[in-house]
Amino acid sequence: MFDVEFLDIPPLVSAGGQVRLPGSKSISNRVLLLAALSHGKTTVKEVLASDDTAVMLNALEQLGCSVEKDGSTVTIGGLGGQLVHKKASLFLGNAGTAMRPLTAALALLGGEFELSGVARMHERPIGDLVEALRQLGCGIDYLGNPGFPPLRLYPGGLKLDTPIQVRGDVSSQFLTALLMALPLVAKQDISIEVVGELISRPYIEITLNLLARFGIQVKRPLGSDNWQSFTIPAGSRYQSPGEIHVEGDASSASYFIALGAIAAATKTTNGIEILGVGTDSIQGDIRFVEAARLMGAQIESTPNSLRISRGKPGQGWPLKAIDLDCNHIPDAAMTLAIMALYADGTSVLRNIASWRVKETDRIAAMACELRKLGATVEEGADFLKITPPAVVGGVSQWASAAIETYDDHRVAMCFSLAAFNPAQLPIRILDPKCVAKTFPDYFEALFSVSRAETHQIPVICIDGPTASGKGTLAAQVAQRLGYHFLDSGALYRLSAFAASRAGISLDDGPGIARIAASMPVRFVSHQIYLGAEDVSEQIRTEAAGMAASRVSAHAEVRSALLALQHSFRKLPGLVADGRDMGSVIFPDAPLKIFLVASARCRAERRHKQLISKGNSTTLQDIQLDLEARDARDMSRQTAPLKPADDALLLDNSDLSIEKSTLQVIDWWQGRRPF
Repeated sequence: MFDVEFLDIPPLVSAGGQVRLPGSKSISNRVLLLAALSHGKTTVKEVLASDDTAVMLNALEQLGCSVEKDGSTVTIGGLGGQLVHKKASLFLGNAGTAMRPLTAALALLGGEFELSGVARMHERPIGDLVEALRQLGCGIDYLGNPGFPPLRLYPGGLKLDTPIQVRGDVSSQFLTALLMALPLVAKQDISIEVVGELISRPYIEITLNLLARFGIQVKRPLGSDNWQSFTIPAGSRYQSPGEIHVEGDASSASYFIALGAIAAATKTTNGIEILGVGTDSIQGDIRFVEAARLMGAQIESTPNSLRISRGKPGQGWPLKAIDLDCNHIPDAAMTLAIMALYADGTSVLRNIASWRVKETDRIAAMACELRKLGATVEEGADFLKITPPAVVGGVSQWASAAIETYDDHRVAMCFSLAAFNPAQLPIRILDPKCVAKTFPDYFEALFSVSRAETHQIPVICIDGPTASGKGTLAAQVAQRLGYHFLDSGALYRLSAFAASRAGISLDDGPGIARIAASMPVRFVSHQIYLGAEDVSEQIRTEAAGMAASRVSAHAEVRSALLALQHSFRKLPGLVADGRDMGSVIFPDAPLKIFLVASARCRAERRHKQLISKGNSTTLQDIQLDLEARDARDMSRQTAPLKPADDALLLDNSDLSIEKSTLQVIDWWQGRRPF
């Protein structure tokens, strides 16, 4: 996951490959709660690992469920409809799929509970569900603003002999909560009547499907269009199905369906293949496929997969503008707003009033951010009208923008697709880690199937002499930006290490070059791997540093490592440290830094490091050694140590790593278009 303040996405030009979706959030949290309410143990496979499922699992453990985790498999020991702990304070983050059904279940089971969440959760309505539960005699008080969490639950006298009324035009989660909770007290038939139009009907279909898997057969009047009345049969009892699989998240599939529809295919692939969800899906958002086809996407489907490609010019490309009622795909419809930017006219998304009460006011948020990109947007109480950026004199009027995400995972994921804009402009996503709510690895998945022109992938070069702190600084900058990290010095250390293991002399340039060209090296955080072996400690010794300096003098070795170093230039960007990153390896890098700390200062730093490790040495000896290395590195014939002509000099003699990092980030920000 990209745990950074912002993530810059360079212009993207094509896409192709496979994506395996994470488990559905809607299914995961429903199944986890149903398993907790059931008799027996339930093994749930392919559970989504996200913020929302984490708060649900924490809550279930507080209530007395046994929870065993093994990767994406979770085994829940059911409560059999009886609480072990009848008093608890539950924090539910911003997870509506946890807050609403837990409120209903705990209110009916009795006990004393406080349910709270993040600030935004306390702005999301729950009043209609509370009123429905109060009709049943449940004890519920508001601890803040009436109609909104946080809530206090306490035992009341249940009254189940009259139909329960609940509004259906604010959130389908209110009805889902009642449908999941009422089997716990169904000593007689219990009826629910929906007042007003039921929005997001496909999510109720998910609930009914899963209830049946756990032994609850909800009745409703004959006729596929009758969604106003539901009956929980007397004697209903949750029973574990033993094992259940969570299918891939159809809402998350929408981003990759859109990706395949707007991006040219790569030379070696035929568009995007999505694994984990297909025509057999029980999720309503799978109908996003129909909307994408209306806009021109070429989609082939199987029961558990989808393959998407862009239409040919004049036959699906540019995309076709649409005017669509989106009530049946409320979450996935957000992705249509981004696809509308690539359409041939004005698109209208209707019947989306529920967006107003989601993780943020999504109608207002989408309108604001779409305008930043150059679109013309009209918003109403329940619609968005989107006209893509104009083309004036053959020039696209798209704008580069920093996209505010409002702590809303779907806003972040949607707007990442704006990086395919025809003006070839980068896009900045603020607070990208908010995708952890449903798809923690979203950006990794996006970059794994997206391509950019090599010169568009940014590189920051940090060069300098031995012991100047360039490696630590580069690693810090890479971490702050979410970029890849290349420790070029480690490559020379690795070359010397691998050559010595193979019995090759460090004076044998051609021999070392043969070894260096095929090294399977990986940088994982601060660890360095040669194949599967972590060799970090072995190549960070003083002796390894001396060996690296000797090896780097061989022109053959430098040539052998050139392609390897270029291979680290991957999306979304790279921070590379070394002695010639800016002058030789990445001469087109948009930012080059050269560290100029004095030999005396560098010697003092190195002396402290060695003393802390128990090594006996003197400051004078270290300084003399560094000066000798500097002279050798500056006088070598191939790529001598010197700043690139356009490098910025940074004297970090008296700067902490944090201040040096901030200085580099500040210089980088000054070269961004945001």
